[in-house]
Amino acid sequence: MSLAPLLEAGPAVQIHASTAIAAFLIGALVLWRDKGTKLHKALGRSWVVLMLVVATSALFINDIRMIGPFSPIHLFVITTYVGIAQGMWAIIVNRDVVAHRAAMRGTYVGGLLLAGAFTFLPGRRMHAVLFGADAGWTPSLIVIGVALATTGYLWLRGRPRAAPMLRLKR
Repeated sequence: MSLAPLLEAGPAVQIHASTAIAAFLIGALVLWRDKGTKLHKALGRSWVVLMLVVATSALFINDIRMIGPFSPIHLFVITTYVGIAQGMWAIIVNRDVVAHRAAMRGTYVGGLLLAGAFTFLPGRRMHAVLFGADAGWTPSLIVIGVALATTGYLWLRGRPRAAPMLRLKR
């Protein structure tokens, strides 16, 4: 492991990586601890700001150019903005805790876990940071597999549960 690839990168990459790591850690605390407390609200606000910085800084990272200066991974920027807006609208305007929770978990899972998994592909900066530039595909596939499995588990766990079937009395 070496931080050299990050330290040699431009400011957009450094801001993006550092805020993504902070959002990953703080988001885990916010999403899986007690809800509605002062700590939840304070950390939640911090997480929202971090996620907006993560998404916005991603717009300035254009190493892979497929559609003008952008690539398909930039779609996560849009989904992050939409998810944050939906989550904030749900809790502030509608007082809908269920919709708020779903939007924020979806943003965490999609914007951090799923998008983050792609950063560990060979040739990408975080692959070089974590494994070294010459590590090949094996460690990447393990990390990506774990990230995708975790994403799937959290998605399944976060889905609304079906109401139990009503039994008719005879």
